[in-house]
Amino acid sequence: MGEGKQGVLVVGHHNPVTQLQAKYKELETGFKDWLAKQSLPVEAAVVTATSSLQGAAIGGLMGTFTNDLSSSLPAPPPPGASLNPRAMASLQQAQALSGGPFIQARNFAVMTGVNAGISCVLKRIRGKEDVQSSMVAAFGSGAVFTLVSGMGGPNLAANAVSSGVLFALMQGGLFKLGEKFSKPPAEDVLYNKTKGMLSSLGLHGYEKNFKSGLLTDTTLPLLTDSALRDVKIPPGPRLLILDHIQREAELNHKGKGGRRA
Repeated sequence: MGEGKQGVLVVGHHNPVTQLQAKYKELETGFKDWLAKQSLPVEAAVVTATSSLQGAAIGGLMGTFTNDLSSSLPAPPPPGASLNPRAMASLQQAQALSGGPFIQARNFAVMTGVNAGISCVLKRIRGKEDVQSSMVAAFGSGAVFTLVSGMGGPNLAANAVSSGVLFALMQGGLFKLGEKFSKPPAEDVLYNKTKGMLSSLGLHGYEKNFKSGLLTDTTLPLLTDSALRDVKIPPGPRLLILDHIQREAELNHKGKGGRRA
């Protein structure tokens, strides 16, 4: 009796991690459905805010690792002190890149928020998300990041534009690279019938044998036992394949005879 109860408890046990993942997925789907029904300004504002929060979290985490580096930099000169403009610009850029958690949280929040907001607006207006929209969003985030982080130096506008262009080019390259690796392999039209036949016989693992011997769909009616043996297909599968081809040929022949009659 005790063993039976224990068995029931084990079977009824649910993985809390799996439950949490399922709950998160449900909430995420519901949030996306709700967001898609909102107006463009509301959607853009929500997307920008949520992305900024995510960026701030990442930046704050990174800032904890660069905090020691920022403390080793020279202190900024007092107001009114004379300093070479190039030296001042270099110091500001170094401080922007090596700032503590709050500085990096601000920088990343601006960068990710602007990128996501522009992408959201362009996707709603254009009805698609492509490399052009991605590059425009990256340009905006790069330019605003330069303005906010203090990396612009004395030529603020020019540096903001150049940073935006750099961000856009990098994002465009990454977008194209992602497209290349995410595309499914192209369907080989020469083996459509072959693939269907092998799948119906439960022999789909032998498709590579057909391809290695250049046995395409057009050669199916011409197949012989020796041809299948040459591409290293075992006797059992060879018999099934030849029997299938023969029966299909007989069905086609009867069909043509019926049409003639």
